[in-house]
Order: sequence, then C-alpha cells, then structure tokens
Amino acid sequence: MRLTRISLMLAVTAAALMVPATAAHATYPGPNGLIVFASDTGGGFQLYTVRPSGLAEHQITQVTGNAIKPDWSPDGSRIVFEFDDPSGTCSIQLVNPDGSGIVDLTGQRSDCENDPSFAPSGRRVVFVRSTSNHEAIWSMDLTGGNRHRITPAPPGLHARDPNVSPDGTMLSFVAEGAAGRHALFTVRMNGSDVTQILPPSFDMSTKQDWAPDGSKIVFTDYANTTDVPGNIATIRPRGSGLHYLTHFKSSSMRAGTGSYSPDGRWIVFRLQVGDRYGLYRMRSDGGARQRILPLSSFYPSGSDWGPAPTG
Repeated sequence: MRLTRISLMLAVTAAALMVPATAAHATYPGPNGLIVFASDTGGGFQLYTVRPSGLAEHQITQVTGNAIKPDWSPDGSRIVFEFDDPSGTCSIQLVNPDGSGIVDLTGQRSDCENDPSFAPSGRRVVFVRSTSNHEAIWSMDLTGGNRHRITPAPPGLHARDPNVSPDGTMLSFVAEGAAGRHALFTVRMNGSDVTQILPPSFDMSTKQDWAPDGSKIVFTDYANTTDVPGNIATIRPRGSGLHYLTHFKSSSMRAGTGSYSPDGRWIVFRLQVGDRYGLYRMRSDGGARQRILPLSSFYPSGSDWGPAPTG
C-alpha cells in the first residue's frame, strides 16, 4: 500500500478530518491480568472487570453519568477513563482496579476532554481535547498538569483515539476522510510526519490497538456500515502486511476490536451475532477463539486487557 505522508495542516485542509467519539488503546508488554470494559447498566455506562476465563465479573464504578473508554496503566495499578457527565461535559479520570480512588484530571477546564490512554512510561496520559470546532491530541501527567499539545488544533481537525506505540516514539489515531469514512493515521510524538496507513475506504472503528512488541496495529473494518460484516485485521505501522484475523461473511456477524493481551498472544474482542453480544478472545493469529462472556443483550464496549499488577 502506498503511504501518504502529509503535514498535519495539509491533512486538515485536504481531508477535513472528523471522527465520532468511540474508544481504544495501546497494550504494553507484561503478564496477563484482568480485562476492563464498559457496559450500559440501564442508568448509564459503568466500568467492569473480568478474568480472561470469564470468572469474577465485577462492576467497579458507580458514577452518575457514563464511565467509558477505559485503558490500563502499564503496571496494572490504575485505569484511566472518560467520564461523561449528565450536564454534557466530559472529563478524564483515574480509578483503582477495585473502583476506589477516583481522581479527576480535567478539573474545572471548560473544554471536553476524552479518549484517554496511558503512555508506555505510565507517567503520562494522551487524550483528545475538544472544543466547538476541533479536537487536538494532548498529553498530561497523572496530576492533570504539565500539559503538552501533540497535534496542532486548526479548525476542522477531529482526530480521535490516540494510542502511543510501545517504544514511545509514535502515536496512532483515527480520523474521518472521504464520504465520512474512517481512516487510520500515525504521527510522531512531536506532531510531525503524519502518515495515513489505512484509507477511508476501510471505514474502520476508532477502537484500535498496538501489539505489545509494536509490530502491528489491530482494528475492525466497516465499523459504521451495517449491511456488511465487520472483521478484525492487523497492519504494520507503516502500512504494509494487511492481514485479516476473522472472515465473517454475513452482515449479522460483527467482530469489534478490543485489545491485545499484554503477553501479545491473544486479542480480546466483542462478537455480535444478530442482536446478541459476547466478549471473546482469540489467538493473535486469529485462531483458537474462546468465549469469555456468553452471547446476550449485555453489550461490552471498549475492552482493554490489562497486565497483572507488579506491586
């Protein structure tokens, strides 16, 4: 696939990049721990954890509003997530794996902050800061301070779901291209060298994830098209080596990317069959599909596989 290298300003001007808010995040190397995901309780989305075996499913948040888009810290000690308040504001918050110790990193800032994920050091979080006419990618420390903008923020830029590569040098994100379809980009951490590695024709989901060794990015195609199946595939960070892991043929079958396991051997994903949803895992080559949570009306969103705590 021929790479399209463009400056960020040119990308904004040429493509009018826009993306709706959904989820996703990088997985960093380590032993496998719990899986976190969000699901609607009937009174808003809350965060849950579950073992890869499907045992010990546990709701860890009790917020008034929506707790969504969770991402594990590299040491498994914290989870960062987006909190959507009923008033219409959104902020970035930290929580312990048992649901205690919630910390608001956004504070009294008026702009919406969303789509958080940890950098590989575990000491910073990357996120999207949204105003009325753009979304720019920023980073901050775990107090909510020491903030740095990674991408420029001219009108028209609507980047989503930033994920830092395991080596800390690059960042992947999703943006809208031709005909409202979603493309995948990478950018260096200083905001330079924006590269489109998947064109808008893939209409990919914003839930994408780096392999722990940095060799691949996993994603779902046709995430916003209901009359075709959605399948999971991987691609190398520079746009070569496209490889499909699922091969559903019916539009009633859809696979939604979650993340790699920290040991790199597995991928967790949501399986949809008609109007039923389940949480599953498969080998990183697409084989040995196994059920974690059975098919039901319960909708697991934005799953992220965390490491076993190191402390």
